[in-house]
Amino acid sequence: MRVISLVFFAILLAAAGARAEAPAAEPPPSEAGRFAMSPAEGGLLRLDKQTGAVSFCTVEGGLSVCRVAAEERAALQGEIERLARENAELRAKLPGGAGAEAVPRKGLPGEEEFERALSFTERFLRRMMKLFREEAPKGESL
Repeated sequence: MRVISLVFFAILLAAAGARAEAPAAEPPPSEAGRFAMSPAEGGLLRLDKQTGAVSFCTVEGGLSVCRVAAEERAALQGEIERLARENAELRAKLPGGAGAEAVPRKGLPGEEEFERALSFTERFLRRMMKLFREEAPKGESL
């Protein structure tokens, strides 16, 4: 009898352990997390996270009323397309051919570019040192 009790207890523990390790079934998608509300002057803005639609909600006569905000997506898409066309036209006018894009160079700068940068740096430092000397109190040196 004692062996049967121990076996039953072991089976019960194994079943409980397996049940604890089994992943919980995912709950069905709920509508609770679909909307985001933000306070706005005179009411609330409601964002539908699934569709991207924005509504302005107020309380009128004890009832909650939400009105869909003016849809500007088409106007924005038109502006994006216009700017893309203008960008393509300007790229075509760049020196180096139609649509030539500036490709960053890999590696070290050439000797001429290095000397030019060094010259700018040297002139900058000389001017800064001159300003420091002019501003230094009398009798002190840099």
